[in-house]
Amino acid sequence: MTEPIASTTDRSDNTTSHQPTRPLVMHARVVTSTGGGPDKTILNSPRFLDQLGYQSDCMFFRPPNDDGFDVLRRRANDWAAPLIEIDDRGKIDFRAIRQAINVCRERKVHIWHAHDYKTNLIGLIVRWFHPMKLVTTAHGWVNFSGQTPLYYRLDKKWWLPKYDRVICVSSTVLEQCLQANVPRSKCVLIENAIDHDQFHRQRPIDIAKRERFGVQKGQLLVGSIGRIASEKGYDLLITAFKRVIDQGVDAKLVIGGEGPDEEHLLSLADSYGLGDRFQLVGFCADTREFLESLDLFVLSSLREGLPNTVLEAMSVGVAVIGTDVGGVGRVIEDNVNGLLIDAGSSDAIAEAILKLAEDVDTRIEYGRKARETITLDWSFEARMSKVTQIYTDLLSTP
Repeated sequence: MTEPIASTTDRSDNTTSHQPTRPLVMHARVVTSTGGGPDKTILNSPRFLDQLGYQSDCMFFRPPNDDGFDVLRRRANDWAAPLIEIDDRGKIDFRAIRQAINVCRERKVHIWHAHDYKTNLIGLIVRWFHPMKLVTTAHGWVNFSGQTPLYYRLDKKWWLPKYDRVICVSSTVLEQCLQANVPRSKCVLIENAIDHDQFHRQRPIDIAKRERFGVQKGQLLVGSIGRIASEKGYDLLITAFKRVIDQGVDAKLVIGGEGPDEEHLLSLADSYGLGDRFQLVGFCADTREFLESLDLFVLSSLREGLPNTVLEAMSVGVAVIGTDVGGVGRVIEDNVNGLLIDAGSSDAIAEAILKLAEDVDTRIEYGRKARETITLDWSFEARMSKVTQIYTDLLSTP
């Protein structure tokens, strides 16, 4: 186990030096490489919880010598998030579980807040050795490859029902939990939110897209960002973009992120002859910079909870086209602050892009309304106030 980045906590392998004066929440997450949206939520939480009367640490189980994790280390440092790293060597690493037990005992953790199916299981094991309340956030079950369908079934049937509270980030996730027989009294709907002070425009679009991608004024820059995997529907987006090009629109498509479908997308774009009109840009450490470069952000996902990328794009003031999945329809009001389309249709994506391609005024208005929506209704501070109320209610219960 390595030393936490922030100086507000002691080394996790000390014995009894940490004596919290306020309730301590341990956010726990299994992560590989650079992480994703839930990791931003976790690392943003401590400084907000501090203002609300709670201490909070961030425990990440990650593969040993994972170079990609440096991104999360830097983010933890920038956001003053106390970081605890635990080497995780496989499906069930008992050394990692033992370390988690020791940390929770030493830190006198009051609440274990899990963020995925594996930390749901680990939390149940740790509670056998250290009494604490159990909270989890169900961010959504989206990756159905390999063994994950089995793990999801175990999570829903055996692990989630044993938690004291299950925070659901969208009504779709809430319904999935209820269908899995998680008691309604334990489920709470608290949708995702972002720190809108972090995500605000710093450069005009024309300057940003020229400096970031070499795209000149007059060429439409369409983009998306996320894990490059089948559930994101990027193949549909590329197919739709081919139709947009065929309609004579001068445009370029950029997709940020990493994942198993990269070669498939490159091959698809090559088969369409997109050439330099399409670019996979890889991992983006600064998503704000990426987003403010876009004329249009497109969420083409087939499944989601409530994706942070949509909230971030809207907060930056980008016009957004999003598929009506998960909680997306709660934040995008069709033809008011963006366009909401059916999932699974490349034609629907193409028609939405074509609708906005030449209409600069509408894109600007959607972006302005989108920013207004986020600042008024989807602030991270308001979300964390709801989360701390759950903590307080649980700690007041024997």
